Amino acid sequence: MTSARAAAQRPRTRLLVRSLGELAQLRRALQAAQEREAARERAEREARQRAWAAQHLFESAVGQVQPLRSGQTRHRFAPPAPEPRPLQRELDERQVLIESLSDEFDVSTLLDVDDQMSFRRPGIGPEVTRKLRAGHWSIQRQLDLHGLRRDEAREALAMFIRLAHRTGLRCVRIIHGKGLGSPGKAPVLKGRVQAWLVQKREVLAFVQARPADGGAGALVVLLQPHRRKT
Repeated sequence: MTSARAAAQRPRTRLLVRSLGELAQLRRALQAAQEREAARERAEREARQRAWAAQHLFESAVGQVQPLRSGQTRHRFAPPAPEPRPLQRELDERQVLIESLSDEFDVSTLLDVDDQMSFRRPGIGPEVTRKLRAGHWSIQRQLDLHGLRRDEAREALAMFIRLAHRTGLRCVRIIHGKGLGSPGKAPVLKGRVQAWLVQKREVLAFVQARPADGGAGALVVLLQPHRRKT
């Protein structure tokens, strides 16, 4: 049995977002991730400060010393530079809370329509969507948008994709429904979800789900690998 199939047979933890209350839980989870990242950076900064203090321990212990004679090598230690304030990251995190994905974005020209619909960013080969459609990546989380109004669905999707990417997930499923309960039985939310996903820079590709995973009522999304900032 291949590792991909073994991973696919393991129990999948599902994250369903059906209300604004659960959307608030997503926000709290993102805030907790931010706090852990801040704590890590603070610990690294304190470790560098302790290392610098250890380098100067000799001076503080022996007091005044005899200057070196002319011609002898001198070693100077500069204090560590202050940590730069991560302004861009702060702006990015603030943007998450007010993010507004455009409903006017025309996604039709960016979709590959063969036997099934798919999307891949420029530079991503067709083998990626073939593997995604074949289940090469196991689905790690899912978001169910049933019952949400358009604005609620848009915010929930933006938060879910951001949090999934920040926590290192690669493959998720978005359930938007087939639109059978909509006026005229038109899948209005389906088209909007496709347009919203194309606008998310964390998204590499997505395909229509296999029948067992929701078929025309769901999308399987491949996310960019998360790279921790150093």
